[in-house]
Amino acid sequence: MSANLVLSLIRREVAGRYRGSVLGLLWSFLNPLFMLAIYTFVFGVVMKSRWTVPDQQSAVHSTGEFAVILFCGLIVFQFFAEVVSLAPGLVVANANYVKKIVFPIQILPVVSTGAALFHAVVNLAVLLFFTYVVFGGIPMTVGLAPVVFVPLVVLVLGIAWILASIGVYFRDINQIVAPLVTATLFLSPVFFQRTSLPSWLQPWLSLNPLAVPVESFRNVVVFDVQPDWTSLAYYSVAAIAVALLGYQFFQKTRRGFADVL
Repeated sequence: MSANLVLSLIRREVAGRYRGSVLGLLWSFLNPLFMLAIYTFVFGVVMKSRWTVPDQQSAVHSTGEFAVILFCGLIVFQFFAEVVSLAPGLVVANANYVKKIVFPIQILPVVSTGAALFHAVVNLAVLLFFTYVVFGGIPMTVGLAPVVFVPLVVLVLGIAWILASIGVYFRDINQIVAPLVTATLFLSPVFFQRTSLPSWLQPWLSLNPLAVPVESFRNVVVFDVQPDWTSLAYYSVAAIAVALLGYQFFQKTRRGFADVL
């Protein structure tokens, strides 16, 4: 797998997404900010959702602080949703590559993941700016952001390989993935804290693939708190297992792609 080829395709994917639009790459800033404004109004102003910030006894904070906390979780979700939503159609949309024996089609999910990661980095830069403005500084633990984000990247890549392969043989998978992605958002600690759930239900939240990354990312980027290293270690092992299984599944099923397409 050529790194130069992957990087070239990622650049083309990012540039192609905004080709022809007036604002171009600026949309990568505007789209998440628009969704942030909507979610902040609904959950922060109307429903008055709040977090209990570490080292504070109450969950009293401004709407601006709530928006920053919420945006942190949305960055994780947007990365997950972008890759998973596009994965089922990756091979079908690039059917011309399947018939080229020399082209490594297994890099298609890697390219999709790389493009989504670019948008996540852009959003992180915006988040750090707002964190500085609202909280008066950027936490020292922000350097751990890549550490807590990499396991999610590995997991999502494994899922993308699986869905990309299934999407060739079972086109209805798109209709199944879309509501599952939405359910993953509302069943993850993006809009609520784990501690707001009944105690018997809290451990089950970890089954959501976004739970550990959202909580860990929020801790290091906003709250200046070390992540739960034990949970992150278990999550990393599971992510590696999914990635390996996903890659093997893709490689075994790719033999029939040309016949189906």
